[in-house]
Amino acid sequence: MIRPETPTDHAAIDSVEEQAFDRRDEANIVATLRAAGTVSLSLVAVLQRQIVGHILFSPVEIESEPSYEGAVAMGPLAVLPAYQRQGIGGALVQRGLEQCQQQGYGAVILFGHPTYYPRFGFVPAHHFSLRNRYVEPEHPAFMALELQPGALQGRHGLVHLAPAFDGI
Repeated sequence: MIRPETPTDHAAIDSVEEQAFDRRDEANIVATLRAAGTVSLSLVAVLQRQIVGHILFSPVEIESEPSYEGAVAMGPLAVLPAYQRQGIGGALVQRGLEQCQQQGYGAVILFGHPTYYPRFGFVPAHHFSLRNRYVEPEHPAFMALELQPGALQGRHGLVHLAPAFDGI
């Protein structure tokens, strides 16, 4: 079952993030985004009453003429190691993208594995002339997806993620 996170889920989500990445960075990002009130959508995957996966979306700004705030960043996406490669992450991505589209977001930006995310429609962000402060624009991990056709057309600019991502 996939559902929105609740405050009682925070400790379990923290554990999922830490175990999935074998470090605290992503759990810290999630906590910082929550504390700042900059979570657009946060979903959990539950199996047998245990949270086994988590995905989070947060607002981004694309510095262009005019500035565009109809996009979100996807990530982190985490699944407990024992439950990876069973479709849970894909289900979280799919449900998250559907809900973001229903909420009216036009595009999703992410930094992720370049062979995993194209199955959901993500393409290299440089196809939209987008840049970022973290990696070269042509870096294969920097990807974008239009949820609304044409949402990124003419948005040539710098993508600003929430400050929580600055330390990673």
